[in-house]
Amino acid sequence: MESTTELGIDLFGHETLSMDEIKALSGTVHSSERNMIGFSQQVESHLSETGQKASLDLGIGLFILGRYAEAADKLAKAKDCEQKFMVRAFALRRLGEFENAIDNLQKSLDFGADKLNVSMEKAATYRYAGDYEAAAKELKSCANFENVSAEYHFQLGRLQELQGLYDEAAANFETATELSPEHSRALFHLAFRCDMSGDEEAAIDHYKQIATSSPVYVSALLNLAVLYEDSDQLEKATRCVDAVLEMHPNHPRAILFKKDIESSKTMFYDEEKEKKKSRKNQILETPISDFELSVRSRNCLKKMKIDTIGDLLNISEAELLSYKNFGETSLSEIKAILEPKGLYLGMALEDKDIATGETINDVDVISQEEGLGHKSVEDLQLSVRSRKCLQKLSLRTISDLTSRTEAELLGCKNFGVTSLNEVKKALTDLGLSLRNLD
Repeated sequence: MESTTELGIDLFGHETLSMDEIKALSGTVHSSERNMIGFSQQVESHLSETGQKASLDLGIGLFILGRYAEAADKLAKAKDCEQKFMVRAFALRRLGEFENAIDNLQKSLDFGADKLNVSMEKAATYRYAGDYEAAAKELKSCANFENVSAEYHFQLGRLQELQGLYDEAAANFETATELSPEHSRALFHLAFRCDMSGDEEAAIDHYKQIATSSPVYVSALLNLAVLYEDSDQLEKATRCVDAVLEMHPNHPRAILFKKDIESSKTMFYDEEKEKKKSRKNQILETPISDFELSVRSRNCLKKMKIDTIGDLLNISEAELLSYKNFGETSLSEIKAILEPKGLYLGMALEDKDIATGETINDVDVISQEEGLGHKSVEDLQLSVRSRKCLQKLSLRTISDLTSRTEAELLGCKNFGVTSLNEVKKALTDLGLSLRNLD
């Protein structure tokens, strides 16, 4: 059995660990499957112990293992100290008890907790709770740490990211890494933002920088593998996944990803077919603003949130004419745009009807799922790789996604079993599924 001493830090020793030591221990434990198993066994061997010191040590250990409810209960019995209230706040935050977490963070100040660190954790807790206004207020109270604290800029960037202020978020992540080059979380989110903005070279550089650090940053290595695979650097992608599997041999995502990469090495790629798809997608993504339309037609389409040629294929003539101020003249203008391209209103709707076998008897079912179906696939919170593949397939809404079969998704270049399982799980959580041909 591997003790915490052998891991580098003794949790169950005579001295109580500092917050920095707890953070270091957590990183070491999670750096490999072997360490996690050894640490779990060590915690289990102490579970029968009682007393305030034992409750504190066990609470910390259970938190590191992800056993948050047990950790919160054990820590409640420990002697009041900074470590008790800080770690208990983290556990409660994981359990969704945000107000209680804030209370514990506040109490930690009475026992010498760093004021800036507590404010940053409060901001993070408000952010997890979805209270962006409170998070912004907490960060504003620490504005004097601008260009001084890396954590301040990281937390500000995380809030801006969730608010859709992506450029501002990236700038703050970059500032955080300049102030503290070893701030791996800031570097990870900076890499992710670069990837999302299309700057894949910068993303690769940032992920590579994280990959050289210790312990192994699994998400960074797998995201780096995705970028390498997208650019057909399959051997480099394989090395990234192998690095994860070396420390976490049973990591489910890495195992599936390894199979996907191996499949990609022998996958036939029809370049001409992809070019045709690309040309089609370019036509469908053409903005309506590129065409000369009357002010009335343009305003009506804008209010209906019809922005591209592809959007027009998802609406019928009857729906357009039912809209206030949209008449036959406007309809003729729209038809004049589509006809030269061999397209017509409602074309995509007909394709979906044929593909899904919908009939009048299905109306009740459709109406129940309509609200979810119109939501963007972005709401599914998918990985970078899955999101990119859905973009290539022009699947913008959940309804678009559920109209496809497993085979159709797997037919997209670089969309493998890992991505498929991720998509299926996200849909299942919503009570939805991909189309079944049976």
